[in-house]
Amino acid sequence: MLRPPLFAVPLALAACAQPAPDPSPSTTPTERNGPLAAPRDNAIEPAATAAIEDRYLGRWIGVEGMYLNVTRRAGGGVMLDMQWDLDHRGTFVGSVTAEGLRFVRNGVAETAVPGDGDAAGLKWLAGKSDCLIVKSGEGYCRA
Repeated sequence: MLRPPLFAVPLALAACAQPAPDPSPSTTPTERNGPLAAPRDNAIEPAATAAIEDRYLGRWIGVEGMYLNVTRRAGGGVMLDMQWDLDHRGTFVGSVTAEGLRFVRNGVAETAVPGDGDAAGLKWLAGKSDCLIVKSGEGYCRA
């Protein structure tokens, strides 16, 4: 009886463990990798992003010394420099979405949404029309 050489056994086992190559590789990512993730409803096309970012750029004023400065960030997105209460100030990386400016502050995801001063719930901002509202009690309006 003939026996295969010992080095042939591991090669034969390794060949069995590999998946067989696809005889007809697809040219589209959808077919090759499965369905692509559905686009998020709040995603913005890159060409439109710069125009939308322009709407948010600049200085926004809150109450009691609070402010929000939004600048364009090299490589995309925006930077938010803000004082959000009497004791806290910081700079955060943000992105423009269909809802507004998204950023993470102290581990909490926040979104500054366009609105009016009345929505902020702050007496000093009442009646103003061009504002960004983070949450009740925190809003910033154009001067």
